[in-house]
Amino acid sequence: MNTMNKSTHFFLILLLIFSCKPQNESTLIDPFYQEVVNKLEDAIAYEISSKDLNALSMVLVVGEEIIWNKSFGFKDEAKTIKADENIVYRVGSVSKLFTDIAIMQKVEKGELDLDAPIPTYLPEFSLNSSSKTPITLRMLTSHRSGMLREPKIGNYFDAQNDNLKETVNSIINSRQIYEPGTQVKYSNAGIGVVGYVLEKMYNQPYVSYMSENVLDKIGMTKSAFNLNDNISSNLAEATMWSYDGRIFKAPTFQLGMSPAGSLYAPMNDLGLFLISLFKGGVGVEGRYISEKTLYEMWSPQFGGTKTDGYGIGFRLGDFNGHQKVGHGGAIYGFSTQLSAVPELKLGVACASSVDITNSITGRLSQYALDLLFAANNDQELPNYNKTEPVSIEQQNLLAGYYQSDKGAFEIIRKKDKLILNGDKSELELRQSESGIISDGRSNYGSLNLIVNEGSVVINGTEYIKSSPPTKSDYPADWNNLIGEYGDDHIILYIYEKEGDLFALIEWFEKDKLNQLSKNEFAFPESGGMYHGEKFIFERNAQDFATSVSIENGPVFKRRDVGASTNETFKIKPVMSRDELIANATSSKPPQESGDFKESDLVELKSLDSSIKYDIRYASKNNFMGMAFYTQSKAFLQRPAAEALVRVHQNLKKQGYGLLIHDAYRPWTVTKMFWDATPEDKKIFVADPENGSRHNRGAAVDLTLYALETGKVIEMVAGYDEMTDRSFPFYYGGNTEQRYHRALLRTSMEVEGFTVYDFEWWHFDYKDWKSYRIGNQQFEEF
Repeated sequence: MNTMNKSTHFFLILLLIFSCKPQNESTLIDPFYQEVVNKLEDAIAYEISSKDLNALSMVLVVGEEIIWNKSFGFKDEAKTIKADENIVYRVGSVSKLFTDIAIMQKVEKGELDLDAPIPTYLPEFSLNSSSKTPITLRMLTSHRSGMLREPKIGNYFDAQNDNLKETVNSIINSRQIYEPGTQVKYSNAGIGVVGYVLEKMYNQPYVSYMSENVLDKIGMTKSAFNLNDNISSNLAEATMWSYDGRIFKAPTFQLGMSPAGSLYAPMNDLGLFLISLFKGGVGVEGRYISEKTLYEMWSPQFGGTKTDGYGIGFRLGDFNGHQKVGHGGAIYGFSTQLSAVPELKLGVACASSVDITNSITGRLSQYALDLLFAANNDQELPNYNKTEPVSIEQQNLLAGYYQSDKGAFEIIRKKDKLILNGDKSELELRQSESGIISDGRSNYGSLNLIVNEGSVVINGTEYIKSSPPTKSDYPADWNNLIGEYGDDHIILYIYEKEGDLFALIEWFEKDKLNQLSKNEFAFPESGGMYHGEKFIFERNAQDFATSVSIENGPVFKRRDVGASTNETFKIKPVMSRDELIANATSSKPPQESGDFKESDLVELKSLDSSIKYDIRYASKNNFMGMAFYTQSKAFLQRPAAEALVRVHQNLKKQGYGLLIHDAYRPWTVTKMFWDATPEDKKIFVADPENGSRHNRGAAVDLTLYALETGKVIEMVAGYDEMTDRSFPFYYGGNTEQRYHRALLRTSMEVEGFTVYDFEWWHFDYKDWKSYRIGNQQFEEF
């Protein structure tokens, strides 16, 4: 950067009206910061492209001005409506700052005491605790109360209850997790209590109280703690995603603990909030809090330092030797970071409409502050560190199982991505200038990987590449616990891994559980969202778990996935057999243009008779309960068939063989599948308008059998099961089931096959596009 001297700043301001074109911004760009903005826009474009984001918005504040406010990407999930400066985000836990400010307004007036026991204001409030130390507002606002994370009612998972009073009442008599004041225990429930103190003491609903006493005074007139018409019309459509590959629209229900995470805001309003902080508590409508009180909120509570720990509400950090204050936020499909450096009067807020992308909003916010600091100090502007996918050759080299005395993990390939799958999370690995690092939607830079021959070094620890465990010993009773729990919008998974019971909660956190009794399992003592808490299972008369709850907190009922792994999954066809046949026979496959290879379908057993068949569609033992083929045969294009035989021969060396369920499929059968399948299960059948890869003779459905016994190997889900369990990377089951699923996948990949996104048994051959859609019946071959 050719740094710009401040002496030229005033002159250039005069040129603003002539030199800046209107964009989707609420402010014109000060030319002094134009190069800062250029670099930010480049970094944001990179993140949107490389991480497949929807909308991303940022506002920059310097001194008492918003110098830049711009939105990128698309407001809607379909990516047809461009995001603009009016777009609204759910800002999650950033909400806590405003709740705590409302409390401090009353503290500075002497109406509330930060150190008075909570029963002073809520006489009915008490916890199950032997401690003689009372919980106070100071403890609640600085996450030192020792309370549980989520209340039983109105919690993060609860789509039915949004009443703050009922939420707080559900906390009463819950177990005190830690001695009050002794350690940080992040608690949404605690901030719910803080908000209810306001509601109860001042006899006004929390939502309207906050608008009148905090938001309006700051000038945040387009923000609110509940949905209104203006917010609804401008709210970004947010996207959820999971480790196993599902993508769906984020739910929009209101939380019962609204003080902890229910604020809706556009970036301009967050910019006004940042300005008010730099003005010492003065908003658009005048002073809403004293400067002294604001500084108290930025002071470390119960230990920590000015640049590390919690103040009252605000998270404290360091920025080039100066105090940084702010908060992050994450709520169904939205990720937000708000950061301010009061001494320098530099502030930024950034939000994304894709779930668990706080690593990105946080990193971009830090980069924005770095750029502003450099510009204001006539320093060279830093570059944004970018990464690229790890090469396919390197991916193949690294894929495998690794272990050391510190633990074990696997590195796997998911489509074109390289993933490190550990006990606590999954991290995407990408190539940076300095080597392979973690860089994905949920993490950046926490992991550095060095490749050695037969090992990798991660953050200084060497892990040796070795054979993965094929099975593990664990109590047989755990099979009654393993499964899915909760609602569609946020499923809880209980699974076994290498002899331990694990929970995958809130889509992304993996916790190794410690069994305390038959039905009680403790979360880890440190790390994670629920440290110090425990799961409690409820069982039926057959000893089968029907629900699991976080003690005194959220309850998750077992989900009925519709089938066991050893029975055939069934649907209720939406058309009768006669209607399906009539529709299919009166329709024609789509016309295709271009050059295609000559079809050379070959029957698999003609190449290797030891390959087994269970051609489900030649019987009624399939998801439709109808026979579609008159012959129990399997055909593939010759190159694919020969590759499949090689897979079979390689697996034989390990004691396994291939069992074929389906291969070439006439187009009319694809048409019947599509017409018969309910809308919510159509991801498991091919659209006849595009044809199936089965129709081209270049796809195969298959599984493993044991050579010694001839028995079919049990996987996490059964063949043609139309549930999430069928996903190739689904979290569930036990070590042995997942080992065999991975063995099948990796064996097929070696010979040029790729697993389908939603079915562990379906594999496409690499040149499937080279063949035309076929509609010949088996009898014609």
